[in-house]
Amino acid sequence: MSQGFDPKKHVALNPERVSYTSSTDYPGHFADEDHSWNPAEFKKRLAVRVERISNRSIEFDLVGVDASIANALRRILIAEVPTICIERVYVHNNTSIIVDEVLAHRLGLIPLRVNPAFMDYPDGQPTDRNTIVFKLCAKCERRRNAPKDAKDPAQLYINHEVLSSQLEWVPQGEQSIVMAANPPAPTNPNIVLVKLRPGQEIEIELHAVKGVGKDHAKFSPVATASYRLLPKVILKKEIPPHLADKFQNCFTKGVIKVDPRTKRVSVDESQARRETMSREVYRHPEFEGCVQLARVRDHFLFNIESEGFYPPERLLPEAIKVMRSKIRTLREAAQGLLQDIGVVEDVEMAS
Repeated sequence: MSQGFDPKKHVALNPERVSYTSSTDYPGHFADEDHSWNPAEFKKRLAVRVERISNRSIEFDLVGVDASIANALRRILIAEVPTICIERVYVHNNTSIIVDEVLAHRLGLIPLRVNPAFMDYPDGQPTDRNTIVFKLCAKCERRRNAPKDAKDPAQLYINHEVLSSQLEWVPQGEQSIVMAANPPAPTNPNIVLVKLRPGQEIEIELHAVKGVGKDHAKFSPVATASYRLLPKVILKKEIPPHLADKFQNCFTKGVIKVDPRTKRVSVDESQARRETMSREVYRHPEFEGCVQLARVRDHFLFNIESEGFYPPERLLPEAIKVMRSKIRTLREAAQGLLQDIGVVEDVEMAS
């Protein structure tokens, strides 16, 4: 049998509602228990385990923290980790069917492969320290040797599609030296920006700057950043052998094991993360009182998709770096406040 339900550790998924969703007034603290801060105990509980990683996404477990911490990291990933994006578009010529404003918006959404650490935030005056310059020039022409029966625009025209790969970096100042190893460019060279036909052309200069997602979504370094709590299936009593297969089919494949000989039902804890928590088992009256569905309160399954300069494994450390900066600012403000209070108390005592 699985370990029993514990309101301190689990969130209960009932047939019609979810209960024990909130922790105490002080997260993780309970009456008549000593919860004084202990770094050694925190480190013992804390764990980060990578479950899957690819070129553009990562799945990892964050264990041993409160939901407020996990959600803070998620929000920082979306809104406060800096990236470089196109901010200003200077249109010298645009005879395509896309109007200047719409084209500028599309260009702003192109993810760029530029290390934000090399750049400063814009301060009003463009310099080589805060602005990356690109140019985009394309003109559509007919192919003179195109087959007479051709219908594919790629066979009929030159530059019928303008792609992100056609953005040309124009180094400014010392950028040609500092960024020589990794020249600025779109992360995806195959983004279609505009379609042209013979006689149409575009000539544009683009300025990219450093920013964060809370200013505009285009600066967000992630396509998505989400988490869910680890599912837990708790068996409260034995499942009758003749109902074992039906019970197994109420869950995601692999979560419930049935012994082929004895028909004894058990939970494969290593596969619990696959469970969708559909609550299908609650629909069958014969299973009433047999099982409790729950989620582990401090076990977060993160899924992050990178879209920009950062490889997926860099995103969480970057979010932690931002959080540490916020904590440092708050600590300095608190220390300043305490000093001010001390000065006021000294003045009052002297008077």
